[in-house]
Order: sequence, then C-alpha cells, then structure tokens
Amino acid sequence: MRGEPSCPKCGGRVRAPGLFSDTWQCAEHGTVHPVQPVTPPSVEGLGVVVSRTQVPVWMPWPLPVGWLFTGVAAAGDDRSGGRATAVACSGPGPLGGMGELILVAEELGVGLGARYAGIEGPDPGPCLNVEKPPDAKVLAAGRPTPLWHVGGAPVDRAVFAGEALGLWLWAVVWPEQSGLLMYDELVLADLRDAGAEAELVPCGALSPRLLQP
Repeated sequence: MRGEPSCPKCGGRVRAPGLFSDTWQCAEHGTVHPVQPVTPPSVEGLGVVVSRTQVPVWMPWPLPVGWLFTGVAAAGDDRSGGRATAVACSGPGPLGGMGELILVAEELGVGLGARYAGIEGPDPGPCLNVEKPPDAKVLAAGRPTPLWHVGGAPVDRAVFAGEALGLWLWAVVWPEQSGLLMYDELVLADLRDAGAEAELVPCGALSPRLLQP
C-alpha cells in the first residue's frame, strides 16, 4: 500500500527535510517523527517494521483465540529509525461481535498513541491518574506492567496506557465494551525478540482503524 508520510499527531501532510530544515515538519505541530504509510498485514511487512524500529513492536502472543494480526504502522524515518509503532489485531470480542486492538509503543512526545486514543496529546498527561491502583495489568516482555484507564477518550473505544521498557505503552480497544479483553492479563511479546516465531503470526485483512482512528 503506497502513500505519503503523515503527522503522527493529526494525520496531516508533512514536509520532508530540505534547505530550510533538517527535520520533518507539520504545518500545525512543527517538528515530528513522520508516520510512514500503513503496512498491510503480512509476515514480510511486519519484518520490515521490526528490523527498522528503535522501540518495541508489541503483540499479544499467543494471540487470543480467533484473533488475527491486521496491520502495522511506524513513525520515524530511515535516519532516526522507528520512534513509535502501532500494531493492530482483530477478533471475537469478549461480549460478542468483533473487537479491535491497537497497541502503541512510543517515545515521549511522538503523539501517535494519543491520536489513536482520540485525545489531546502528545502524551497521556492529565488523562492518566497513576495515584490510584492500575485498572489492568499485562505481561510485557516478561515483566508485569500496570496500565491505567485514560479519561477523555471518545465513547466508542476503551483506552489504557502505562510504561513498558521505559516507553509509553498504549492499548486502544474498539468497541468500548471489548476493553474487557485488557482485564485478562494479556501476555505481550516484543516482536524484535520473537525470532522465527514471528513467521507464525496469523494475518487477516487490513484494519481501517490504522488508517482512520
């Protein structure tokens, strides 16, 4: 799937480095790490993103029963490497119907997670109350990782965020009631460490959520 790089914060067009700036520029947000065109779900495409990124590529592993990998996006360029990744998966929701999950790993200030969450970014900030007990826990790269519910998101989705390996970890689930998935203590693997197992990832159709959060 071809396309142009875009702003991780608003999805708008970005200007490539040139004579007047050595960074990618968004007219609204200034210097950004550009989101590269979304990669349709395939083992090969996933491998390209994994090989270039500087941040984790999180995926539930094993995937919940009936769930499939449905696309991946990354922010960054060839010079800086990936500074954020977003992996989409889809499958049967806990309460029936179809559920969709996007897991985002990103450096501070990139803004891709907030965009999928549908909140003002670039980071969870005041929407995250870490003074209270966590709302969910996942096992990320073998480490217990608390996640908190992110307030202010649109009512069609459930959003959780926390920190894993020193970076933001976002989990955005559609529809909102499928957020129950996050209470099952999902096991997340960083596909950079998956080796040959990554070739076993089952692939489905491209998730439109990656294109239009």
